[in-house]
Amino acid sequence: MTRVKVVGASGYGGVGIIELLLRHPEARIVTLVAQESVGAPVSELYPHLAGFCDMTIVAPDTPEAQEPADIVFMSTPDGVGMKASRAELERGAQIIDFSGDFRFNTEAEYAEYATRIGKNPVHADPALLPLSVYGAAELHRDEINPSRKIVGNPGCFAISCILGLAPAAASGLVRMDSLICDCKSGVSGAGKKLASAHHFPNRYETMNAYRLSGHQHVMEIERELTRVAGANDAGATALVTFTAQVVPMCRGIMSCLYGELVRETDETDVLSLYKEFYKDSPFVRVLPSNSPAGGTSFVRGTNYANIVVSVDKRTRKLRVVSYIDNLMKGQAGSALQCMNLLRGYPETMGLCSPGFYP
Repeated sequence: MTRVKVVGASGYGGVGIIELLLRHPEARIVTLVAQESVGAPVSELYPHLAGFCDMTIVAPDTPEAQEPADIVFMSTPDGVGMKASRAELERGAQIIDFSGDFRFNTEAEYAEYATRIGKNPVHADPALLPLSVYGAAELHRDEINPSRKIVGNPGCFAISCILGLAPAAASGLVRMDSLICDCKSGVSGAGKKLASAHHFPNRYETMNAYRLSGHQHVMEIERELTRVAGANDAGATALVTFTAQVVPMCRGIMSCLYGELVRETDETDVLSLYKEFYKDSPFVRVLPSNSPAGGTSFVRGTNYANIVVSVDKRTRKLRVVSYIDNLMKGQAGSALQCMNLLRGYPETMGLCSPGFYP
């Protein structure tokens, strides 16, 4: 049985991983830590957990918060995990961090990422960076293993774009400097902290783009696509034009992805290419352009990514539409998938659910 601590248990990421852990046959939650709602049962904050998880939330500086665990989920903003992880590692834990603190493995990469998004470029504990691996299981499955100490969980937009474009990058199918990621997210992608700024009257019947000059997930996308292209001798540096938009729905991401084709192809060939690439990835479903499963409703509440492929021969463009649930495959679901790999469990354990519809 894996003992689990959730740090940041009061946020959307925290409650998301709690929900999944309650269904996991080999996991037991031992501690819930947060700076808000301290002393209250988590089921008071999230009443749907009543009778399933009534554990009291403890503050980070209490003795209870220092108790050891096998896995610690850091469902916290940038800057928290890098300061708290060393103590957890010394107590024998493996870390899965939801922020950008460990998505990059060198000081230089982290500094570039932080500078791009206007944060302090100095990592608080750079010696930990080489211990981390990027938590895209479909691309780093062998590296996310029981010997690994830290996983940097991908960003929600990032994983939707990476999964949608990785097969094309790996096969040299598109010009790597022509990539466009046009992405729309439900309001929950902003997190619980911003819930008041995104309350119903502000979001109803309106859409908007944001962070046009430097979104935090662009560097992840470019790094991973460049890596997978280079690994298959299709090497070129990925350059991505990325537009994030928020739409008036609760959860879900639709990423419309484009690249200029470098050779003649058709949808049948691209489908075969994508299916071969993901043949060992149980949570990626590759679909034709006329599939009835194109839409966020078909992945809501699941760890699946539905990848719809299309070729526009007239404009010589590859078009891929990637659908995920931003709180599942974009956050807690990917994190639990990584926990399974870290602990040597079947990758799908606790995650095989059809979601809910409509």
